[in-house]
Amino acid sequence: MSKSKSKLSLSWVFLLQFVAEISWTVAAIRKEIGFPDRRICRTTVQGRYLLSDDNGYVCDALSLDPQSRCCPERGDKFSCHGCNVLSQCCNSYEFCVSCCLHPAQTQKEQVLKLKIAKPSTSGTYASVFDFCAGRCRHNSESVVHENAYVSDFHHCFTLPSNSSAGPYATPLEARLNGINIVIGRQGASCDSVCKLKGQSCVLNKLLILNQCDIIQKYMSCKGSCLASVGADQPAEVVDDAPKHLNPGACLYTRTQSVLSCDGSHRHTRRLCPCA
Repeated sequence: MSKSKSKLSLSWVFLLQFVAEISWTVAAIRKEIGFPDRRICRTTVQGRYLLSDDNGYVCDALSLDPQSRCCPERGDKFSCHGCNVLSQCCNSYEFCVSCCLHPAQTQKEQVLKLKIAKPSTSGTYASVFDFCAGRCRHNSESVVHENAYVSDFHHCFTLPSNSSAGPYATPLEARLNGINIVIGRQGASCDSVCKLKGQSCVLNKLLILNQCDIIQKYMSCKGSCLASVGADQPAEVVDDAPKHLNPGACLYTRTQSVLSCDGSHRHTRRLCPCA
């Protein structure tokens, strides 16, 4: 009887040891396999039909993942569709944000030092997405006379000219480094103006000059700065021009596609980028 009891006790010991080993193994496996936390995307909310997430993708609201709130990872990441990469301006808000998020377009070190507003007590941007989502909205630099857009490309993510980013600040004028800005003779094209200097007109720099704040730095603009349509712009109307042409006024075009180095008008003097 005592032998059978000792055998039974020994069997229980082995059984308990076996169960303990299996339990430890299962616990270890569960610990190793643990499911990773799912990332939740931040998105823009301004558009009626499209959204841009903080991964740099653009999609319509119906395509948004209901759990992660992320756009599907298809199509172009950091898409600059409808954007002018040189001027850093786009014709839609969502693609402006997507393009702005591209590391080649916006440097994280720069934007995280920027003040959100002018007062010195205001905070800085917490992320590149915060900067892009805020900067791409309409701002005072994208309008003229407070009620009209400078151009169709009025969603811009350029750094503000009064930014407090220290040595990282790059105003629009910095893109004109190495460019000789020349005020042409009346009726002359930029091709002929630059040729007289032994240089050539740089077409893509006309996009930068085609803004009132820059035109007014080089020309008197007595009659203000007006939106117009013409291949001779940016330019200034000469003082002896007919009254209906606004003598003394500076002109810029909202249709960037018409900008041209060979454009001219007998009553204007062009602002030309030569190199």
